[in-house]
Amino acid sequence: MTPANFQIIEITEYESKCFERDEISQEVEILLHEKCKNQVDLDSPSYKTRYQWKLTAKGWVGYIPLNSNLALKINPKVPIKNLFGMLEYAYNLKSFNFLQGLMNCESVEDFYNHLAYILAEKIIERCRKGLYRSYIPKTEKLTYVRGRLNVQQIIKNPWSTKLQCDYEEHTADMIDNQILFWTLFHIGHSGCCSDSVSLIVRKAYHAMQGMVSLQLCTSKDCLERNYNRLNNDYYTLHQFCRFFLDNTSPSHEKGKNTSLPFLVNMARLYEMFVAEWLKENLPENLTPKSQERINIGKNIYFQTDLILYNTTDFTPKYILDTKYKNPDNISKNDIAQVVAYAVSKNCPEAVLVYPTELNHSLDKSIGEIRVRSVTFSLNKNLEDAGKEFFKQLFS
Repeated sequence: MTPANFQIIEITEYESKCFERDEISQEVEILLHEKCKNQVDLDSPSYKTRYQWKLTAKGWVGYIPLNSNLALKINPKVPIKNLFGMLEYAYNLKSFNFLQGLMNCESVEDFYNHLAYILAEKIIERCRKGLYRSYIPKTEKLTYVRGRLNVQQIIKNPWSTKLQCDYEEHTADMIDNQILFWTLFHIGHSGCCSDSVSLIVRKAYHAMQGMVSLQLCTSKDCLERNYNRLNNDYYTLHQFCRFFLDNTSPSHEKGKNTSLPFLVNMARLYEMFVAEWLKENLPENLTPKSQERINIGKNIYFQTDLILYNTTDFTPKYILDTKYKNPDNISKNDIAQVVAYAVSKNCPEAVLVYPTELNHSLDKSIGEIRVRSVTFSLNKNLEDAGKEFFKQLFS
């Protein structure tokens, strides 16, 4: 339960907010610097800030507990509904209708609680059916024979009263379930859940407790897992877990009750969203490839956001670089970067993708490369915005 004297500093991404000098103590200044320096710029009172504290949020959205009585909340500049829509595509959840009840979500906390509730309910449902089990190879010294005896080990230690056996155990304590269990642990320590959602999360956690061990898992563990008819529902569960593990920062503080920051890197989410949207909507003659590494020399390489290849001969047709910002003028560095990508791949089209319409769009030729800007807007219905983006891209 939130203490009566609990305070939340609330700002919006890519916007600045001023606070009176007495609103931010030296202790709070230190906490903001130590825990939020990558998410927020903090300007001390001076004549430039009219002797006020000035907080400017960077490209992150989320909730950061600073201490037991204080937290920082960074609201998204995009509508919450579109934040859900981006999540659907980015984490391959489009086929799972979890937008029901979305209109009640008006804040970052609602967003987090809604997703946490869905995951916990789905895990409880799976526990009722029975957790997926698999045979795990084990080697153990036993007082009885189980599986295959390790004869060589027995010969080496003939005086031992225990027999070393190699066997397979049919167990639920495996990585597929450990991912779910670890994610519930993370959610339970986030400090973002309401009392009612915390209750459901604890119920799901206790349903798995005793059958699954608490093992450290990362979002990478959720990728490229093997699914079959017995565990195909785990795909959706693992994608939810991937989202939470991607966006929950590990804590370096000691203690079981330490709250964990929940932070969404909006630039990364936008990049993933655009890539997955294109994968689902591209014509058959084009094939997308995300995060391709282009080696230039020893220890020198480019990491591209997205390349669209011709399906027939696999020649690059478009290189896309997403830019989650709203600049007055397109950065020379952004242009140089995407042109360098295009040159290195001998690609004729270099495209910068922005989330809002620019005051001055770009469409120029640099040598044999056409470089331009297009918009995949986050301020309107995403499907309509996608159609407009498609028209711009292939004009």
